[in-house]
Amino acid sequence: MTCTMSAAAVAVWLGTVVTILSRSHADRNVYPSAGVLFVHVLEREYFKGEFPPYPKSGDAGNDPITFNTNLMGYPDRPGWLRYIQRTPHSDGVLYGSPTAEHVGKATVIEITAYNRRTFETARHNLVINIMATEEFPLPYQAEFYIKNMNVEEMLASEVLGDFLGAVKNIWQPERLNAINITSALDRGGRVPLPINNLKEGVYVMVGADVPFSSCLREVESPHNQLRCSQEMEPVISCDKKFRAQFHIDWCKISLVDINRVVPVYITRPDPGTGILPEFGEYDPPSESLKTRDYFSDFLITLAVPSAVALVLFFILGYSMCCRREGVEKRNMQTPDIQLVHHSSIQKSSKELRSMSKNREISWPLSTLPVFNPVSGEVVPPIHPDNYETTSMPLMQTQTNLQNQITIPQQRPSGDSYVMSTFRRLEVNGIPEERKVAEALNL
Repeated sequence: MTCTMSAAAVAVWLGTVVTILSRSHADRNVYPSAGVLFVHVLEREYFKGEFPPYPKSGDAGNDPITFNTNLMGYPDRPGWLRYIQRTPHSDGVLYGSPTAEHVGKATVIEITAYNRRTFETARHNLVINIMATEEFPLPYQAEFYIKNMNVEEMLASEVLGDFLGAVKNIWQPERLNAINITSALDRGGRVPLPINNLKEGVYVMVGADVPFSSCLREVESPHNQLRCSQEMEPVISCDKKFRAQFHIDWCKISLVDINRVVPVYITRPDPGTGILPEFGEYDPPSESLKTRDYFSDFLITLAVPSAVALVLFFILGYSMCCRREGVEKRNMQTPDIQLVHHSSIQKSSKELRSMSKNREISWPLSTLPVFNPVSGEVVPPIHPDNYETTSMPLMQTQTNLQNQITIPQQRPSGDSYVMSTFRRLEVNGIPEERKVAEALNL
């Protein structure tokens, strides 16, 4: 089966591809001035038309779009250029203040737009051509800290214009420019809590060509400096010019006169041995080097310690094995009287040990001869002489025996004989005879 496509569909498809490619590679040139704030807004409406039509139904005008900006050939932007976008439904903003070092150098910024609903991308390049200006640098620079603004709010042209207008009213310069804008978060500030419509704060630096006005100089008075040290608001006469729209922290204002700034030159110490001169060239060693013989190093490192260890091993072996004294040699060097004395002690010890094994203890009463008062018969002890009694407890118990011995008992003349019964008992497994009944009195 082969798939066919109509000529109209092919034309539409090719037209779409050509349009996307042409728009994704279109370059846009801007010409900011060195020492002046540069602001470039990445509008979502501009990139919406670059995404191809999505086949499924949906509100394409409200698609979430995010931007990624980087210097061409590098993963990040230049150091002087910043980017911010709060939400995917808001515009992105590139802003910063180029310096004189970047004059005459074209900076190409790659801008990639991501449609988070359709996962489509669009790309174009922003070419920044930094121009030199005669007004740069402006000699008098003041930095204000505005507490009730975020950086993207301050970058809006109408808000920044209102702030510059208020500064111009209290300063009265001939030339006034915004030099830089920095978020308080980039200066070590903390993220505010999402309550009471709190803002992050923003630093705005402006420059002018005339000295600072008396209103701005009021911050440097000793009275206001004391209030700032006590974390109290200073008394500034021109604060009402800003209070309606901008809440300025006058304790954080910075006034700089660059004409009075003394340049500091750091003197370098003289380079020591092994350090190339500042403009010297590296001179590699020649390729015609002789091979080095490492055999002597091997002998010094391995052979010599091994030989010393082997000699010590033989000395130790001779001392331990060949210089041992046997028992016979020891006895030959010992006096006879000492050997006899030692032998007698050994024999006495062995004799005491053998005698301690055969020692006897007193026999319990149950092992003594039993005397029958009727018959006069003496029953010999049940235990033999060699019976082991060392395990016999002190308290003895009696148990009934199965066998009983009956002995006749003689009564006076005229009476009949009565049998006396003796019960054979056992104590700790040893049988014993006891009289359990006496003769009956007839």
